Amino acid sequence: MSDVIQAGRDEPRWPPVVAILAVFALLEVLPHHIYAMPRWVSYAVVVAAIVPMIMVTVSADNAVWLRIEHIAIMLLASVYAGNTAAELGDMVGIITIHPPETRSVSLLTSSFTIWITNVLTFSLLYWQIDAGGPSRIARGMAGRPDWLFPQASTPEVASPDWRPLYVDYLSLAFNTATAFSPTDVLPLTRRAKGLMMLESTISLLTLVLVAARAVNVIP
Repeated sequence: MSDVIQAGRDEPRWPPVVAILAVFALLEVLPHHIYAMPRWVSYAVVVAAIVPMIMVTVSADNAVWLRIEHIAIMLLASVYAGNTAAELGDMVGIITIHPPETRSVSLLTSSFTIWITNVLTFSLLYWQIDAGGPSRIARGMAGRPDWLFPQASTPEVASPDWRPLYVDYLSLAFNTATAFSPTDVLPLTRRAKGLMMLESTISLLTLVLVAARAVNVIP
């Protein structure tokens, strides 16, 4: 059990907690952006995801909390992915059906919130599914990796105990949403490729269909 506890604490949980809180705070302060789900659902999902991560850090026996963390983050990512798709569909409808001249600020802020939420959502998904997620890695049950990081393919440039942490998956999600393709990290499995295609599609639709139209109508 001591090995499980130590392994479970190898990766600090504050980076994903800070990322979730930062994106949530950003969504709260941006004006006039579109909401596809009630505000209380967003609050509930954020709390449900953060509490297990805190308990993984402070609990003496975190095996159960690691499993709860995995379920909670997958739930958060699923809700946010569905909400992002609904918001994008709503905004595309506004652009194609209603003249957006009076809603340029709303379209700009909404496109930005969709893009940043897209990055956060998929960074959490990548973190949780790669090699079975941090909970399986902590229990010594890691499976085959879904992504090949440069440090794994060229171990001579990395420390002997290197493994990807949440920040690495955040960088992967950011690059996928920006470049619309793999950069330094290669997908190895079909589910990894499918998730990256979905993230790139959402980002492309947001930047091309929404942001470009909003910029075009600014006085």
